[in-house]
Amino acid sequence: MNTFINWMNQNFTPKMNKITKNVWVSSIQEAIMAILPLILVGSLITLISILNNYFSKMPNFSPITTFSFGLISLFVALLVPYFIMEKKKKNDRKIISGLTGLSLFLMLLMPKLTDDGGITFTLERFSGNGMFVALIVGLLVGAFMYLFSKFSFFKGSSSLPDFIIVWFDTVIPITILLLLGWIFTFQLNVDLYDLIIKVFEPVTAIAQSFTGFVFIAFLGVFFYSFGISAWVLYPIIFPIMLEGIQQNIDGVAQNINTMETQTAWVWIGGMGTTLPLVLMMLFMAKSSHLKAIGKVTIVPSIFNINEPVIFGAPVAFNPILMVPMWLNGLIIPAITYVALTWDFVTIPERLFQLWYMPVGISSMLINSDLRGLILLAVVVVVSWLIWFPFFKVYDMQQFKKEQVEMKLED
Repeated sequence: MNTFINWMNQNFTPKMNKITKNVWVSSIQEAIMAILPLILVGSLITLISILNNYFSKMPNFSPITTFSFGLISLFVALLVPYFIMEKKKKNDRKIISGLTGLSLFLMLLMPKLTDDGGITFTLERFSGNGMFVALIVGLLVGAFMYLFSKFSFFKGSSSLPDFIIVWFDTVIPITILLLLGWIFTFQLNVDLYDLIIKVFEPVTAIAQSFTGFVFIAFLGVFFYSFGISAWVLYPIIFPIMLEGIQQNIDGVAQNINTMETQTAWVWIGGMGTTLPLVLMMLFMAKSSHLKAIGKVTIVPSIFNINEPVIFGAPVAFNPILMVPMWLNGLIIPAITYVALTWDFVTIPERLFQLWYMPVGISSMLINSDLRGLILLAVVVVVSWLIWFPFFKVYDMQQFKKEQVEMKLED
């Protein structure tokens, strides 16, 4: 085990961190992080809309969700090329690159143009359903704009203002990109949006299967146990989860692999289901160190924030506590998937990505199904049983170490 951990620490983790810092991956990550407030706004409106079940005269706030969460693909198409240019130190081109990404994305949505100057879009293509298309457009535009940034019509000694030079130097890549979009959409009548969605359908289908759901959940936990942020996976899994909940909302599918499912029954106390471990440290630890960690981390854990316990206990790079964390990453998602598939609990059909809501409250609000609390109780009990023997071993180890240190001090 120690040999494996040393290999992960010295070889695997640095490589994964290098991938995370890669311009193209980190640009997607930053674009997703930038739109999170808009997703949270949509989640808050969902929370408020629950009151409609009790107060019939409340106004309809759903348009707010439509113009926040409902437009996220549009925002991603703009932000990805923007951040690529920023990270490539081409700050004079980042705004025009973002606008070009926005323009090309809108063109690929196959809008209907009328003779009287009207234009019609299908609204669902702006939402989570269009995330993969937006990401591909953003990366394509970013790559094109960066490639052509190496070419200029003007010499370095030109007396023209920089913004005019940028105007002329970006004309060619913008023209090529929009010309390609025009050819496919308006001349060949090819729905590239639909084509890209179909290409990614097998990936989505695998991710929504039992194996895919458990594997993705475990992969995030596995990386996290080595101190690697789950954000390294988000360029792939976030679009899948957003598309999944959007399809659930639209009533065209019943997807289990969504952020809502993870928040309600898998990430109890945070990724790796660490709340039971914190409770053990708080109430059962003999080690003064673990008891202190329990006191410090109990409140964040209730709100599903577990970085303090992951790096404070620590769980990360800890041969004893990493194993139960991995087991939780396999067993808890499996239990959750089976419970939702067998209709023991209603599959979430509303946007609710307020992951920082206290444990239990989020499980109830996500689908207003009381059976969700029963599933939560089952998950906590199972996770407790997984953590307990490993916690006892580690606690005793730490306690004996502290006793030795006290005797040496005496």
